[in-house]
Amino acid sequence: MPNTSGNRWRVVLGAILIQFCLGAIYAWSVFTPTLNEAGWSNVQTQAVFSVGLAFFALVMVWAGKRLTKWGPRRLAVIAGLVLGLGYVLAGLIGKTNFWLNTLFIGVIGGSGIGLGYVVPIAVGMRWYPDRKGLITGLAVAGFGFGAMGWIKLAGSWGNLLERTGLSMTFIIYGVLFAALTLLGSIWMVFPADEPKNNPEIKTARDSKALRSHEMVRTGSFYLIFFTFVITAGAGLMSIGLMKLYPMEALQRSGHTAAAASAIAGTAMAVYFSLANGLGRILWGLISDRIGQRPAIILMAVLQGLMMMAMIYTAGQPVLLYASALIIGFNFGGNFSLFPTLTADTFGAAHVGENYPFVFLAYGVGGILMPILGGILGDLGNFPLAFALCGFLCWVGALLIRFIKKPLLKPGV
Repeated sequence: MPNTSGNRWRVVLGAILIQFCLGAIYAWSVFTPTLNEAGWSNVQTQAVFSVGLAFFALVMVWAGKRLTKWGPRRLAVIAGLVLGLGYVLAGLIGKTNFWLNTLFIGVIGGSGIGLGYVVPIAVGMRWYPDRKGLITGLAVAGFGFGAMGWIKLAGSWGNLLERTGLSMTFIIYGVLFAALTLLGSIWMVFPADEPKNNPEIKTARDSKALRSHEMVRTGSFYLIFFTFVITAGAGLMSIGLMKLYPMEALQRSGHTAAAASAIAGTAMAVYFSLANGLGRILWGLISDRIGQRPAIILMAVLQGLMMMAMIYTAGQPVLLYASALIIGFNFGGNFSLFPTLTADTFGAAHVGENYPFVFLAYGVGGILMPILGGILGDLGNFPLAFALCGFLCWVGALLIRFIKKPLLKPGV
Protein backbone atom coordinates (compact mmCIF):
# COMPACT_ATOMS: atom_id res chain seq x y z
CA MET A 1 0.00 0.00 0.00
CA PRO A 2 1.57 3.31 -0.99
CA ASN A 3 2.34 5.65 1.86
CA THR A 4 0.27 8.57 0.59
CA SER A 5 -1.51 11.17 2.66
CA GLY A 6 -4.87 10.02 1.31
CA ASN A 7 -4.33 6.48 2.49
CA ARG A 8 -3.02 7.78 5.78
CA TRP A 9 -6.30 9.57 6.48
CA ARG A 10 -8.24 6.39 5.75
CA VAL A 11 -6.25 4.87 8.59
CA VAL A 12 -7.43 7.70 10.84
CA LEU A 13 -11.05 7.10 9.78
CA GLY A 14 -10.78 3.38 10.53
CA ALA A 15 -9.17 4.11 13.89
CA ILE A 16 -11.96 6.50 14.88
CA LEU A 17 -14.68 4.00 13.88
CA ILE A 18 -13.10 1.27 15.97
CA GLN A 19 -12.52 3.49 18.98
CA PHE A 20 -16.06 4.87 18.72
CA CYS A 21 -17.35 1.35 19.40
CA LEU A 22 -14.78 0.59 22.10
CA GLY A 23 -15.95 3.71 23.95
CA ALA A 24 -19.06 1.74 24.86
CA ILE A 25 -17.54 1.01 28.24
CA TYR A 26 -17.93 4.69 29.17
CA ALA A 27 -21.64 4.56 28.36
CA TRP A 28 -22.27 2.23 31.30
CA SER A 29 -23.53 5.07 33.50
CA VAL A 30 -26.65 5.45 31.32
CA PHE A 31 -27.75 1.97 32.42
CA THR A 32 -27.06 2.37 36.16
CA PRO A 33 -30.35 4.12 37.14
CA THR A 34 -32.34 1.29 35.47
CA LEU A 35 -30.26 -1.28 37.32
CA ASN A 36 -30.68 0.63 40.62
CA GLU A 37 -34.43 0.45 40.07
CA ALA A 38 -34.07 -3.31 39.56
CA GLY A 39 -32.50 -3.60 43.01
CA TRP A 40 -28.80 -3.18 42.31
CA SER A 41 -26.65 -1.33 44.85
CA ASN A 42 -24.19 1.40 43.86
CA VAL A 43 -21.33 -1.00 44.51
CA GLN A 44 -22.82 -3.58 42.14
CA THR A 45 -23.23 -1.04 39.32
CA GLN A 46 -19.61 0.03 39.78
CA ALA A 47 -18.41 -3.58 40.04
CA VAL A 48 -19.50 -4.44 36.47
CA PHE A 49 -17.82 -1.28 35.23
CA SER A 50 -14.63 -2.11 37.15
CA VAL A 51 -14.52 -5.72 35.91
CA GLY A 52 -14.86 -4.43 32.36
CA LEU A 53 -11.98 -2.02 32.89
CA ALA A 54 -9.80 -4.73 34.43
CA PHE A 55 -10.31 -7.18 31.56
CA PHE A 56 -9.86 -4.35 29.09
CA ALA A 57 -6.39 -3.67 30.50
CA LEU A 58 -5.33 -7.31 31.05
CA VAL A 59 -6.37 -8.54 27.62
CA MET A 60 -4.70 -5.54 26.01
CA VAL A 61 -1.31 -6.85 27.21
CA TRP A 62 -1.99 -10.19 25.54
CA ALA A 63 -3.20 -8.47 22.38
CA GLY A 64 -0.14 -6.23 22.18
CA LYS A 65 2.14 -9.25 22.01
CA ARG A 66 0.10 -10.69 19.12
CA LEU A 67 -0.25 -7.51 17.13
CA THR A 68 2.77 -8.19 14.92
CA LYS A 69 2.14 -11.93 14.64
CA TRP A 70 -1.57 -11.74 13.77
CA GLY A 71 -1.62 -8.33 12.12
CA PRO A 72 -3.74 -5.34 13.17
CA ARG A 73 -6.67 -6.08 10.86
CA ARG A 74 -7.22 -9.60 12.18
CA LEU A 75 -6.96 -8.41 15.78
CA ALA A 76 -9.51 -5.65 15.13
CA VAL A 77 -11.96 -8.13 13.55
CA ILE A 78 -11.73 -10.47 16.55
CA ALA A 79 -12.18 -7.51 18.91
CA GLY A 80 -15.39 -6.39 17.23
CA LEU A 81 -16.89 -9.87 17.28
CA VAL A 82 -16.03 -10.47 20.94
CA LEU A 83 -17.33 -7.07 22.08
CA GLY A 84 -20.55 -7.48 20.10
CA LEU A 85 -21.06 -11.01 21.43
CA GLY A 86 -20.80 -9.84 25.04
CA TYR A 87 -23.58 -7.27 24.67
CA VAL A 88 -25.83 -9.55 22.62
CA LEU A 89 -25.53 -12.29 25.27
CA ALA A 90 -26.29 -9.73 27.99
CA GLY A 91 -29.47 -8.79 26.15
CA LEU A 92 -30.57 -12.35 25.42
CA ILE A 93 -29.67 -13.99 28.73
CA GLY A 94 -28.36 -11.49 31.26
CA LYS A 95 -31.26 -9.03 31.57
CA THR A 96 -30.73 -7.47 35.02
CA ASN A 97 -28.88 -10.41 36.62
CA PHE A 98 -25.76 -9.03 38.30
CA TRP A 99 -23.49 -12.06 37.81
CA LEU A 100 -24.45 -12.64 34.18
CA ASN A 101 -23.99 -8.97 33.33
CA THR A 102 -20.62 -9.08 35.04
CA LEU A 103 -19.66 -12.04 32.84
CA PHE A 104 -21.09 -10.84 29.53
CA ILE A 105 -20.41 -7.10 29.69
CA GLY A 106 -17.58 -7.00 32.22
CA VAL A 107 -15.52 -10.04 31.20
CA ILE A 108 -16.44 -10.68 27.54
CA GLY A 109 -17.19 -7.08 26.55
CA GLY A 110 -14.13 -5.78 28.40
CA SER A 111 -11.98 -8.41 26.69
CA GLY A 112 -13.22 -7.30 23.27
CA ILE A 113 -12.25 -3.72 24.05
CA GLY A 114 -8.81 -4.87 25.20
CA LEU A 115 -8.27 -6.83 22.00
CA GLY A 116 -8.98 -3.83 19.81
CA TYR A 117 -7.71 -0.81 21.71
CA VAL A 118 -4.01 -1.14 20.92
CA VAL A 119 -4.61 -1.56 17.17
CA PRO A 120 -5.47 2.05 16.17
CA ILE A 121 -2.72 3.46 18.41
CA ALA A 122 0.05 1.23 17.04
CA VAL A 123 -1.09 1.57 13.44
CA GLY A 124 -1.48 5.35 13.73
CA MET A 125 2.02 5.86 15.15
CA ARG A 126 3.50 3.77 12.35
CA TRP A 127 1.78 5.88 9.67
CA TYR A 128 2.50 9.20 11.46
CA PRO A 129 5.91 8.91 13.18
CA ASP A 130 6.32 12.70 13.02
CA ARG A 131 3.00 13.55 14.76
CA LYS A 132 2.63 11.01 17.53
CA GLY A 133 0.68 13.24 19.91
CA LEU A 134 -1.82 14.45 17.32
CA ILE A 135 -2.39 11.10 15.65
CA THR A 136 -2.76 9.26 18.94
CA GLY A 137 -5.23 11.91 20.07
CA LEU A 138 -7.26 11.54 16.91
CA ALA A 139 -7.14 7.75 17.10
CA VAL A 140 -8.49 7.63 20.66
CA ALA A 141 -10.86 10.60 20.31
CA GLY A 142 -13.47 8.23 18.97
CA PHE A 143 -13.38 6.43 22.31
CA GLY A 144 -14.52 9.58 24.10
CA PHE A 145 -17.03 10.63 21.46
CA GLY A 146 -18.39 7.08 21.44
CA ALA A 147 -19.42 7.43 25.07
CA MET A 148 -21.54 10.46 24.23
CA GLY A 149 -23.08 8.78 21.19
CA TRP A 150 -24.02 5.55 22.93
CA ILE A 151 -25.36 7.35 26.01
CA LYS A 152 -27.54 9.68 23.98
CA LEU A 153 -28.73 6.90 21.66
CA ALA A 154 -29.96 4.97 24.68
CA GLY A 155 -31.34 8.16 26.24
CA SER A 156 -32.69 11.43 24.92
CA TRP A 157 -31.65 11.14 21.26
CA GLY A 158 -32.75 7.61 20.46
CA ASN A 159 -34.79 6.72 23.58
CA LEU A 160 -33.76 3.09 23.10
CA LEU A 161 -34.05 2.28 26.80
CA GLU A 162 -37.55 3.73 27.00
CA ARG A 163 -38.79 2.33 23.68
CA THR A 164 -37.15 -1.11 23.61
CA GLY A 165 -36.03 -1.83 27.18
CA LEU A 166 -32.62 -2.71 28.60
CA SER A 167 -32.27 -6.15 27.02
CA MET A 168 -33.05 -5.06 23.46
CA THR A 169 -30.78 -2.03 23.83
CA PHE A 170 -27.91 -4.36 24.71
CA ILE A 171 -28.65 -6.51 21.64
CA ILE A 172 -28.83 -3.51 19.28
CA TYR A 173 -25.59 -2.17 20.67
CA GLY A 174 -23.85 -5.52 20.29
CA VAL A 175 -24.76 -5.73 16.60
CA LEU A 176 -23.66 -2.13 15.96
CA PHE A 177 -20.36 -2.61 17.81
CA ALA A 178 -19.47 -5.64 15.68
CA ALA A 179 -20.53 -4.06 12.37
CA LEU A 180 -18.73 -0.74 12.82
CA THR A 181 -15.54 -2.35 14.13
CA LEU A 182 -15.43 -4.70 11.14
CA LEU A 183 -15.80 -1.70 8.84
CA GLY A 184 -12.96 0.16 10.55
CA SER A 185 -10.70 -2.91 10.44
CA ILE A 186 -10.50 -2.60 6.63
CA TRP A 187 -7.87 0.17 7.00
CA MET A 188 -5.97 -1.31 9.96
CA VAL A 189 -2.72 -2.25 8.17
CA PHE A 190 0.90 -1.21 8.64
CA PRO A 191 2.43 0.81 5.77
CA ALA A 192 4.20 -1.39 3.23
CA ASP A 193 7.11 1.03 2.76
CA GLU A 194 7.51 1.66 6.49
CA PRO A 195 11.27 1.11 6.93
CA LYS A 196 12.00 3.74 4.29
CA ASN A 197 9.61 6.35 5.72
CA ASN A 198 9.84 5.63 9.45
CA PRO A 199 13.42 5.51 10.75
CA GLU A 200 12.23 4.48 14.23
CA ILE A 201 10.80 1.24 12.88
CA LYS A 202 13.88 0.64 10.76
CA THR A 203 16.07 0.81 13.86
CA ALA A 204 13.67 -1.53 15.67
CA ARG A 205 14.62 -4.29 13.28
CA ASP A 206 18.16 -3.94 14.64
CA SER A 207 16.74 -4.28 18.21
CA LYS A 208 17.63 -0.72 19.16
CA ALA A 209 14.59 0.03 21.34
CA LEU A 210 13.58 -1.27 24.76
CA ARG A 211 11.29 -4.29 24.78
CA SER A 212 8.63 -4.80 27.44
CA HIS A 213 10.78 -7.06 29.64
CA GLU A 214 13.48 -4.37 29.67
CA MET A 215 11.03 -1.51 30.24
CA VAL A 216 9.48 -3.05 33.37
CA ARG A 217 12.91 -3.15 35.03
CA THR A 218 13.22 0.64 34.99
CA GLY A 219 12.14 3.02 37.73
CA SER A 220 10.59 5.33 35.17
CA PHE A 221 8.10 2.64 34.18
CA TYR A 222 6.71 2.50 37.73
CA LEU A 223 6.51 6.27 38.08
CA ILE A 224 4.55 6.42 34.83
CA PHE A 225 2.42 3.45 35.91
CA PHE A 226 1.41 4.85 39.31
CA THR A 227 0.67 8.28 37.88
CA PHE A 228 -1.58 6.70 35.26
CA VAL A 229 -3.38 4.74 38.02
CA ILE A 230 -4.16 8.02 39.75
CA THR A 231 -5.11 10.25 36.83
CA ALA A 232 -7.10 7.61 34.96
CA GLY A 233 -8.73 6.31 38.15
CA ALA A 234 -9.95 9.79 39.10
CA GLY A 235 -11.66 10.16 35.74
CA LEU A 236 -13.07 6.65 35.81
CA MET A 237 -14.61 7.24 39.23
CA SER A 238 -16.12 10.45 37.86
CA ILE A 239 -17.66 8.52 34.96
CA GLY A 240 -19.25 6.03 37.32
CA LEU A 241 -20.59 8.70 39.68
CA MET A 242 -21.34 11.58 37.28
CA LYS A 243 -24.99 10.56 37.27
CA LEU A 244 -25.46 9.43 40.88
CA TYR A 245 -23.64 12.15 42.84
CA PRO A 246 -25.04 15.21 40.99
CA MET A 247 -28.56 13.73 41.16
CA GLU A 248 -28.23 13.55 44.92
CA ALA A 249 -26.67 17.04 45.21
CA LEU A 250 -29.17 18.64 42.83
CA GLN A 251 -32.15 17.23 44.73
CA ARG A 252 -30.71 18.60 47.97
CA SER A 253 -30.51 22.02 46.31
CA GLY A 254 -34.22 21.93 45.43
CA HIS A 255 -34.47 20.25 42.01
CA THR A 256 -37.03 17.53 41.40
CA ALA A 257 -35.83 13.98 40.80
CA ALA A 258 -36.72 14.21 37.11
CA ALA A 259 -34.93 17.54 36.67
CA ALA A 260 -31.89 16.31 38.59
CA SER A 261 -31.71 13.21 36.39
CA ALA A 262 -31.90 15.28 33.21
CA ILE A 263 -29.22 17.75 34.37
CA ALA A 264 -26.85 15.02 35.56
CA GLY A 265 -27.41 13.05 32.36
CA THR A 266 -26.55 16.10 30.26
CA ALA A 267 -23.41 16.73 32.33
CA MET A 268 -22.18 13.20 31.62
CA ALA A 269 -23.50 12.52 28.12
CA VAL A 270 -22.74 15.91 26.56
CA TYR A 271 -20.22 17.95 28.52
CA PHE A 272 -18.02 15.20 29.96
CA SER A 273 -18.18 12.95 26.91
CA LEU A 274 -17.65 15.68 24.33
CA ALA A 275 -14.72 17.13 26.27
CA ASN A 276 -13.32 13.63 26.75
CA GLY A 277 -13.04 13.29 22.99
CA LEU A 278 -11.71 16.80 22.40
CA GLY A 279 -9.21 16.45 25.23
CA ARG A 280 -7.58 13.48 23.53
CA ILE A 281 -6.89 15.58 20.43
CA LEU A 282 -5.95 18.87 22.09
CA TRP A 283 -3.73 17.38 24.79
CA GLY A 284 -1.97 15.47 22.01
CA LEU A 285 -1.31 18.76 20.23
CA ILE A 286 -0.16 20.36 23.48
CA SER A 287 2.30 17.51 24.14
CA ASP A 288 3.74 17.82 20.64
CA ARG A 289 4.54 21.46 21.47
CA ILE A 290 5.67 21.41 25.13
CA GLY A 291 6.61 17.75 25.66
CA GLN A 292 4.82 14.81 27.23
CA ARG A 293 5.99 15.24 30.82
CA PRO A 294 5.13 18.96 31.18
CA ALA A 295 1.75 18.27 29.58
CA ILE A 296 0.94 15.45 32.04
CA ILE A 297 1.99 17.59 35.03
CA LEU A 298 -0.27 20.41 33.84
CA MET A 299 -3.15 18.01 33.23
CA ALA A 300 -2.81 16.31 36.65
CA VAL A 301 -2.65 19.58 38.58
CA LEU A 302 -5.74 20.92 36.82
CA GLN A 303 -7.60 17.64 37.30
CA GLY A 304 -6.88 17.65 41.02
CA LEU A 305 -8.30 21.15 41.29
CA MET A 306 -11.48 20.23 39.42
CA MET A 307 -12.07 17.04 41.43
CA MET A 308 -11.94 19.16 44.58
CA ALA A 309 -14.28 21.70 43.00
CA MET A 310 -16.94 19.02 42.37
CA ILE A 311 -17.72 19.08 46.08
CA TYR A 312 -19.15 22.59 45.59
CA THR A 313 -20.38 22.45 41.99
CA ALA A 314 -22.29 19.13 41.84
CA GLY A 315 -25.55 20.74 42.98
CA GLN A 316 -25.44 23.79 40.69
CA PRO A 317 -26.31 23.05 37.03
CA VAL A 318 -24.09 25.63 35.29
CA LEU A 319 -21.08 24.94 37.50
CA LEU A 320 -21.71 21.20 37.21
CA TYR A 321 -21.57 21.46 33.41
CA ALA A 322 -18.32 23.44 33.63
CA SER A 323 -16.79 20.90 36.03
CA ALA A 324 -17.86 17.95 33.90
CA LEU A 325 -16.42 19.67 30.83
CA ILE A 326 -12.97 20.24 32.37
CA ILE A 327 -12.80 16.86 34.14
CA GLY A 328 -13.73 15.11 30.90
CA PHE A 329 -11.19 17.21 28.96
CA ASN A 330 -8.39 16.28 31.36
CA PHE A 331 -9.43 12.64 31.55
CA GLY A 332 -9.32 12.36 27.77
CA GLY A 333 -5.77 13.69 27.83
CA ASN A 334 -4.57 10.52 29.56
CA PHE A 335 -5.11 8.50 26.41
CA SER A 336 -3.00 10.64 24.12
CA LEU A 337 -0.37 11.65 26.68
CA PHE A 338 0.57 8.29 28.18
CA PRO A 339 1.06 6.40 24.87
CA THR A 340 3.31 9.18 23.58
CA LEU A 341 5.14 9.38 26.93
CA THR A 342 5.74 5.63 26.67
CA ALA A 343 7.09 6.02 23.14
CA ASP A 344 9.23 9.01 24.08
CA THR A 345 10.69 7.36 27.19
CA PHE A 346 11.30 3.81 25.98
CA GLY A 347 11.43 4.24 22.19
CA ALA A 348 8.57 4.26 19.69
CA ALA A 349 9.46 1.08 17.82
CA HIS A 350 7.82 -1.33 20.28
CA VAL A 351 5.03 0.90 21.60
CA GLY A 352 2.41 -1.66 20.52
CA GLU A 353 4.03 -4.16 22.86
CA ASN A 354 5.09 -1.76 25.63
CA TYR A 355 2.06 0.49 26.06
CA PRO A 356 -0.29 -2.33 27.14
CA PHE A 357 1.93 -2.85 30.20
CA VAL A 358 1.63 0.84 31.04
CA PHE A 359 -2.09 0.62 30.32
CA LEU A 360 -2.50 -2.00 33.06
CA ALA A 361 -2.55 1.07 35.30
CA TYR A 362 -5.90 1.95 33.75
CA GLY A 363 -7.28 -1.38 34.92
CA VAL A 364 -5.88 -0.90 38.42
CA GLY A 365 -7.33 2.60 38.60
CA GLY A 366 -10.60 1.28 37.20
CA ILE A 367 -10.88 -1.22 40.02
CA LEU A 368 -9.76 0.95 42.93
CA MET A 369 -11.33 4.34 42.28
CA PRO A 370 -14.89 3.45 41.14
CA ILE A 371 -15.23 0.89 43.93
CA LEU A 372 -13.98 3.50 46.41
CA GLY A 373 -16.56 5.93 45.04
CA GLY A 374 -19.33 3.33 45.30
CA ILE A 375 -18.43 2.45 48.89
CA LEU A 376 -18.26 6.07 50.01
CA GLY A 377 -21.48 6.76 48.10
CA ASP A 378 -23.29 3.98 49.95
CA LEU A 379 -21.96 5.57 53.16
CA GLY A 380 -23.43 8.90 52.06
CA ASN A 381 -20.09 10.61 51.44
CA PHE A 382 -19.57 11.20 47.70
CA PRO A 383 -17.67 14.46 48.44
CA LEU A 384 -14.90 12.60 50.27
CA ALA A 385 -14.38 10.35 47.24
CA PHE A 386 -13.82 13.37 44.98
CA ALA A 387 -11.57 15.09 47.53
CA LEU A 388 -9.33 12.02 47.87
CA CYS A 389 -9.02 11.65 44.10
CA GLY A 390 -8.17 15.35 43.75
CA PHE A 391 -5.34 15.08 46.26
CA LEU A 392 -3.97 11.96 44.56
CA CYS A 393 -3.90 13.76 41.21
CA TRP A 394 -1.52 16.29 42.74
CA VAL A 395 0.64 13.41 43.99
CA GLY A 396 0.71 12.09 40.42
CA ALA A 397 1.91 15.44 39.10
CA LEU A 398 4.79 15.27 41.57
CA LEU A 399 5.75 11.71 40.55
CA ILE A 400 6.04 12.66 36.88
CA ARG A 401 8.78 15.16 37.72
CA PHE A 402 11.10 12.30 38.71
CA ILE A 403 10.84 10.35 35.43
CA LYS A 404 14.16 9.96 33.64
CA LYS A 405 14.56 8.67 30.12
CA PRO A 406 16.48 5.37 30.27
CA LEU A 407 19.57 4.92 28.13
CA LEU A 408 18.06 3.46 24.98
CA LYS A 409 20.08 1.29 22.68
CA PRO A 410 22.02 3.30 20.08
CA GLY A 411 19.99 4.76 17.26
CA VAL A 412 16.65 5.22 19.07
